[in-house]
Amino acid sequence: MNISKVSELTGLTAKTLRYYEAIGLVSSPDRGANGYRRYNDALIRRIRFVKNAREAGFNLDECRELLALHDNECRTSAEVKALTLAKIEDIEQRIAHMQNMLKGLRRLADQCHGDGKPDCPIMDALGGAGDACPMKE
Repeated sequence: MNISKVSELTGLTAKTLRYYEAIGLVSSPDRGANGYRRYNDALIRRIRFVKNAREAGFNLDECRELLALHDNECRTSAEVKALTLAKIEDIEQRIAHMQNMLKGLRRLADQCHGDGKPDCPIMDALGGAGDACPMKE
């Protein structure tokens, strides 16, 4: 199967597929006599595994770890669960950080009059106080 068909099947761009190959996340497919990549079913399953892991929030290094566990017949489910629980904790921390950012921005927006005057608490908070706006008179 060629790269455009694999792209269609997996929902990944050809550029992403080539990138995963270039960084060694997935192995290079065999090439036909014409030099085009030819993907086999096993490689397509591996690409789908990486895509699903990425959609679940795992970064490329974590995908490597998951692939190594996938390939290891001696792995334990405890190892996989530990990696997943670490990802959950990471996501929860990022969500909390973003919720704090959202609260802060809402607070700033509530303090801003939103009128035609140049005074703006948002700009003050972002360190833009005192800057003259050449577009306003």
